Amino acid sequence: MRKRLAACLFALSASVVGNAVAEPVKIGMITTLSGGGAGLGIDARDGFMLAIEQSGNDEIEIVTEDDARKPELAVQIADKMIQSDKVDLMTGIIWSNLAMAVVPSATAQDVIYLSVNAGPSALAGSGCSPNYFNVAYQNDNFHEAMGEAANKDFKKTFIMAPNYPAGKDSLTGFKRFYKGELAGEVYTKLGQTDYAAEIAQIRASGADSVFIFLPGGMGVAFTKQYAQSGVDIPLMGPAFSFSQDVLPAIGDAALGVKNAASWAYDLDNEANKTFVEGFKEAYGRLPSVYAAQAYDTANLILSTAEKASVKDKEAFRAALKEADFDSVRGKFSFNTNNHPIQDFYVREVVKDGDTLTNKIVATAFTDHKDAYAAECKM
Repeated sequence: MRKRLAACLFALSASVVGNAVAEPVKIGMITTLSGGGAGLGIDARDGFMLAIEQSGNDEIEIVTEDDARKPELAVQIADKMIQSDKVDLMTGIIWSNLAMAVVPSATAQDVIYLSVNAGPSALAGSGCSPNYFNVAYQNDNFHEAMGEAANKDFKKTFIMAPNYPAGKDSLTGFKRFYKGELAGEVYTKLGQTDYAAEIAQIRASGADSVFIFLPGGMGVAFTKQYAQSGVDIPLMGPAFSFSQDVLPAIGDAALGVKNAASWAYDLDNEANKTFVEGFKEAYGRLPSVYAAQAYDTANLILSTAEKASVKDKEAFRAALKEADFDSVRGKFSFNTNNHPIQDFYVREVVKDGDTLTNKIVATAFTDHKDAYAAECKM
């Protein structure tokens, strides 16, 4: 199964609810499969393909390409998928700078794009499109949830994120709900691996807590260096900094860290149980939030294809908007800007046997909406 899922071109089988899709659907998946951040894209791809595999739908064709986390490459791939491969739908991008490079052009060409991860504020507000559906979150959301949760325990927080669209959305989101004082606010270089200067700033800041958004290898590097530094100030962040894909690399330095997400492997619903067990069986590891979001995206597409022809864009968009599928997150619906309305949780890094993972310890928001929907006119 793993070899099949790793191929660039897939023609796989089945439908989520057991009825055959009436016509082929061709999906272009652009995601990060090499270089820094590859683990995020691999998890997203694997979660997406698991849903297709479980469904049994032989009318779904998926063309997968590696963007190597390079915006210019992502644009080239997208042009090829639209002009040459003639894809019906697009998905897969992890990074917000790549999404901003690809999504506006794709949707302007009347291609429907469904995001498995990146949710830049520009695409949620005035830059929204009827052809753009975010099945993951709006970038600020996880950070908003952690800002709200931080109010319970902290009064002076040092905040830090990379200098790119999602990093700016991160700190904006945290500050939107955090009521305490900021001990410092720092933007780092995207892909940075040495955090000695930032850790020195934290040490001298008088902070009682540190909020970081450093996804992928950035979070691994920082958390390890932070633990080695001896700075004994509690860490917190969004799930991206302490997701299942990076916890093995971080190791015990992550134990006890609180982080916010819309999903955790211990969420108690049947769809999530099917997903977690299926992912473990297929890949031999626990899934991450990236895999969960991509799995939901695939199931949304499958359920929509049962109701409407992908060739009838208006009908297909209307069916997508209904969000008539069983989400691993439980309750799920779309707001007026085609971004999720969903619950958010505080998770804590724990050990389950010998495995580091996240377990839910509190609810931060119920039926939370993003802050930009009112700016979306469509």
